Amino acid sequence: MKNIIKQFPVLSQYIYADTATAGLLYEGLLDWRQEHDLDVLIGGRKLGSKQGKIISETRITVSEFFSCKKENVALVPNFSIGINLLLEGIGDKENVLLLEGDYPSVNWPFESRNLKINFVDLSEDIENQIFEKIKSEKITILALSLVQWLNGIKIDIEFLKSLKKEFPDLIIIADGTQFCGTENFNFDRSGIDVLGASGYKWMLGGHGNGFMLFSDEVVHRFKCAAIGFNAAKGDLGGRDGISFSNRFEPGHLDSLSFGSLNYSLKFLTSIGMEVIEEQIKKLSVMALTEFGNLGLLEPCVIKRKDHSTIFNIAVGEKGYTKLMQNKVLLAQRGSGIRLSFHFYNTENEIDSIIKILK
Repeated sequence: MKNIIKQFPVLSQYIYADTATAGLLYEGLLDWRQEHDLDVLIGGRKLGSKQGKIISETRITVSEFFSCKKENVALVPNFSIGINLLLEGIGDKENVLLLEGDYPSVNWPFESRNLKINFVDLSEDIENQIFEKIKSEKITILALSLVQWLNGIKIDIEFLKSLKKEFPDLIIIADGTQFCGTENFNFDRSGIDVLGASGYKWMLGGHGNGFMLFSDEVVHRFKCAAIGFNAAKGDLGGRDGISFSNRFEPGHLDSLSFGSLNYSLKFLTSIGMEVIEEQIKKLSVMALTEFGNLGLLEPCVIKRKDHSTIFNIAVGEKGYTKLMQNKVLLAQRGSGIRLSFHFYNTENEIDSIIKILK
C-alpha cells in the first residue's frame, strides 16, 4: 500500500480528508491523460476510432466492476444529468419517498416535477422508517443516496435487497456518488433498479464522467425521450431502434473523461477492492470511535452499526481553522466540518487529527 500511496503527491504535503468533495489525481492517471492528449495533438482525426474504442471499453469496465449487464449501462457526464434525463419520462402518477436533507441533486429533480412527494427524517433507524412509510403510504418510488453527503450515514444494502423482495413493484433509485469505489458491489443482486454516480470522488476518475445502471424492469416504467445521432450509433436508419440505456447518450462522449474513469476503475481493481474495503472499514471504525469519544458526532451516527468514512464533526470555525493550519484538507458542510477518508489515508493520519482536535 505504501508504494500505491506514493502515486498521490498531495499526500506528502497534507492530510487529505476531503475525498467526499473530490478524489485525488495520481501519477498513473496523469500519465495516461497526457498520452491521450498527445495522441490527439499528433494524430488529429486518426484518433477517432481509438476514441470510440475507449468509450466502449469504459462501458465494459463499468459493467464488470459493478456486475451489471453491459446493455443496461449508460455513460453520462454526471449523476445530475442522468437523473434528470430519467425523470423526464416518469409521468405524474408515481408516489415518491425521499430522505430529508439528502443531496440536492437527488431531491430537487423530484421536487421540481408534478409528483406526490413524501419524506422520512434521517435517523439511527432510517431503514425501519423507510419500510413503514412505504407500507403505509403505498410508495412506488424510493430515491436516496447510498451514503449521505453531510454526515456519512450509510444505507444498509441488504435492507434494500429485502425491501425489493417485500415490495417487488417498488422502484429503487440510488445515488452512489459517495459510495461507488469504496467496496465490492453487485448491482444485479442489490435490489436497486437505478444506480447513478459521478466518477470524480471515490472512483478517482476526475470530472466529466459518470454512469447510470438499470435493471430490466426500469424500461417498462420510464419512457426516456432524450435522443440524438450518437444514441443511434451513427445509423441514419436506427432512430426507432434505440435502446433505453443508449437514450442517455444522445451526443458524443469525451474520451479523455471517460477514459480516465476506465483507467481508475482498473487501477482500483489492480489494488483489489477487498483490500480497499478492508482499509476503509478500519478507518471508519477508528474515526467513529475517536470522534465519538470526543463527543463530536451526532447520536444518530454513533448508534448506527455500520458507517462510511464520512464524518461531520462539531468543532466550529475555530476547529476548522486549526485543522487547516495543520495542513488537514477538509470541507465545511452544514453546521460542522466534514472529514472523509479513502484507502490512501492511514490510521496515523487520524491519530494526528485527533491530537490537533484535543
